[in-house]
Amino acid sequence: MIYSCTGTPADCIKLACNQLLEKLPDFVISGINHGANTSVSILYSGTMGAALEGCIHGIPSIGFSLNDYSEEADFSKSKIVVARVFQVVAERGLPEGICLNVNIPKGEVKGINFCRQTRGKWMEEFERRTDPHGREYYWLKGYFNNAETEARDTDDFALLNGFVSVVPVNTDLTAYSAFPSMQKWKF
Repeated sequence: MIYSCTGTPADCIKLACNQLLEKLPDFVISGINHGANTSVSILYSGTMGAALEGCIHGIPSIGFSLNDYSEEADFSKSKIVVARVFQVVAERGLPEGICLNVNIPKGEVKGINFCRQTRGKWMEEFERRTDPHGREYYWLKGYFNNAETEARDTDDFALLNGFVSVVPVNTDLTAYSAFPSMQKWKF
């Protein structure tokens, strides 16, 4: 049976797991989408939203992205990466509450690296435009500002150097390192 959902990728997983399927799927594989989901882009990504939703349901989940925005993007080499990463997850499983964010470089792949998420942020720029009906709208543009350009263990570094980045992503976004100092706060 094939289903279609007009919601977000996470909505698709929610609907499937809670309404449409008689049993949970063995895996959630989300993507491959155009463009990388490195660093904070994980927070905005529909691809990773679906992987995280699968993870919340206890399903081993992987989000795949290709660092190429072109309409003519070549996804053929990505098949090898997807197959290899999936094979390892199928054999070893994933820890509870953990999914994978996998970003594939454009062009030749030099290897696959486990990485951490790059610290950085998007520097948004908004261009005011007018549509053919005279209505004003804003077109989001901008660039990514890498806050740690010298770090060699990050997803952004891996992609920029021709490596696949594999980042284990936790559904628990609690900042545990802040606990010791913040627990002393008085409200």
